[in-house]
Amino acid sequence: MRWSLSFFLFGFLAAVHALSSSGNRLLVVLEDASEKDSFSMFWSDLEARGYNLDFQSPKSDQLSLFELGDRAYDHLLVLPPRSKGLGPALSPKNIIDFMDKDGNVLLALSGKSTTPSAISSLLLELDFHLSSDRSSIAVDHFNYDTISATEKHDVLLLQRPGQLRKDTKSFFGGEGVLAFPRTEPHTLGNESPLMAPILRAPATAYSYNPKEGSFSVEDVGVTGTQMALVSAMQARNSARFTLLGSVDSLRDEWFSATVQAPGGKKTETANREFAQQLTAWTFKETGVLKVGTIEHHLAPTAEAPDVELNPAIYRIKNETVFSIEVSEYAHDRFIPFEVPSDDALQLEFTMLSPFHRLDLQPTSRTENSTIYSTQFTTPDQHGIFSFRVNYKRPFLTNLEEKHEVTVRHFAHDEYPRSWKISGGWVWIAGLWSVIGGFLAFVIMWLYSAPAPAASKTKKSQ
Repeated sequence: MRWSLSFFLFGFLAAVHALSSSGNRLLVVLEDASEKDSFSMFWSDLEARGYNLDFQSPKSDQLSLFELGDRAYDHLLVLPPRSKGLGPALSPKNIIDFMDKDGNVLLALSGKSTTPSAISSLLLELDFHLSSDRSSIAVDHFNYDTISATEKHDVLLLQRPGQLRKDTKSFFGGEGVLAFPRTEPHTLGNESPLMAPILRAPATAYSYNPKEGSFSVEDVGVTGTQMALVSAMQARNSARFTLLGSVDSLRDEWFSATVQAPGGKKTETANREFAQQLTAWTFKETGVLKVGTIEHHLAPTAEAPDVELNPAIYRIKNETVFSIEVSEYAHDRFIPFEVPSDDALQLEFTMLSPFHRLDLQPTSRTENSTIYSTQFTTPDQHGIFSFRVNYKRPFLTNLEEKHEVTVRHFAHDEYPRSWKISGGWVWIAGLWSVIGGFLAFVIMWLYSAPAPAASKTKKSQ
């Protein structure tokens, strides 16, 4: 009976475990509790994936992102407030500190009200830029919903994004139409490699301030694809921040709404699937890379088939093998990571600068990982070198591994003997010719004594 109860509890805990690789504690900041029911389908999808949702008002005295110096939640979902700010617990500095501790943030905006200055300051800190009045919405007279936005044209209809990574399953792509009502657009900073747009506005869209009461576009700041509707930023510590321009796109009414573009057919929106993909990436259910075993050793030979793994010292001109095991987290488990065909996972053998930069090739595959390896010759330079793998791509967590080794010169008994070097035979022959000539001279000198002198007696006679 006790064994059955333990098995039941284990199965229950496994069933409710979050799909996220970084935890299931999700803080939802919602100022108006009466609007909670309008996002019921969105909440149910998150709870079905194992998240523990904690709804808090930004004005709550008990709200805090940290507890005893560590983050109190794994993820933060901020819905746009109607007041002028988010309170001291959600200041821009606290949210940045939350991301510094590997917390993930999804921030939604609304074109119904002016964005608080605190949110604008936070976005500016992350290099997202809103309009100067913080009240503009995106309008398109060619790609709008003719059913719900006949006059205002503020419900944009867009196709779901295509594949963002070639030869791999897209994180956000798919078929269907997305409806973005009353979207507050934004622009990205100076081409930062940490930022990437997920969904841009159509080429015929422009920003419009509904408080002006007209559709004049004489003083329009940004238009077309300059405006981003959904964007993502991944910090250097792989913490993720997603900016959603339309919080209304998450409401129940738009999860299964019927829309119609001008001159098109009626169709149902794909907002629900897109919201699932968006939150899955933001909360690290997808696109998470993990490094397993890293090995480097001398290339085995017939004389030395057994090699030492991860030695601390190599010799110049050694044949060396390096391998790294990489996995990718996909919703609920780790799978083998496949590098796209137009990309490369590279190894740098570097001192102050790379001496080798080589493509790592997949050599074997396990159930949960792919092993990439390469073979090279250590350079003719002694010193402290590093095996370095630095792989940073949009929508994937960063891989940065560095392992130091020493490269030494040949030892005195490791140099080849002189007679094995054919280029030195001339000098060896000259040496022995000198030695042979000297020995011949000595022998000749020893055995070439002068003739003896005549005796004095013979001279006297």
